[in-house]
Amino acid sequence: MGTLHNSAEKGDFAKTVLMPGDPLRARFIAETFLESPRLVNDVRGIQGYTGTYHGKPVSVMGSGMGMPSIGIYSYELYHYYDVDNIIRVGSAGMIDQELKIRSVVAAMSAYALSSYGDQFGFRGVMAPCCSYDLLEKAVAEGRKLGVRMRVGPVCSSDTFYDEDSQLEPLKKMHVLCLEMETYALYLNAARAGKNALSLLTISDNPFTGESCTPQEVRETFTQMMEIALSLA
Repeated sequence: MGTLHNSAEKGDFAKTVLMPGDPLRARFIAETFLESPRLVNDVRGIQGYTGTYHGKPVSVMGSGMGMPSIGIYSYELYHYYDVDNIIRVGSAGMIDQELKIRSVVAAMSAYALSSYGDQFGFRGVMAPCCSYDLLEKAVAEGRKLGVRMRVGPVCSSDTFYDEDSQLEPLKKMHVLCLEMETYALYLNAARAGKNALSLLTISDNPFTGESCTPQEVRETFTQMMEIALSLA
């Protein structure tokens, strides 16, 4: 069947899809963790793979950067490919200064510096939440792996280079971290009646400038990946 953005056929994706922002991280996850991964999409370089993890079917596909991009790909996975669960495995900048570089965060809910939610016709302010079942399983799996995972609100922004920084207000509201995709993913899941969870590894501290390299972000955030894969 395919779409404008995805050349996969119906049935090519498993019911659970891991979705990193970077397509090269999708390839890394597939080649590192999946048994017999096969490429099912490469339109615009957004690589998608399906294989098995401990015998269970699972897929991984990049989302690109930002809410418009993950909005397209998650919508198509939910509505055209019968995917039930999308787990974002992304990077984020810490707001809560008790976090550390490489801390793992599970996004219980998402604030937004975005108008993405306006399309849904709700006149108030939406604060979408994750799937509780996926969250509960992820926390339990994190404990098994010895990962002390923080759970709480995150904030998604449409801008990376922001001349009107909202870091201090978000810090006062005890938001854990800032990224660019979760809000759109959670809204799309809610609208489709499907499940979503965002697992994030802290890659940088915008208050101090401390940061991981792009290669480290792509290839060393494996605790988050293992937790996500266990949910398939």
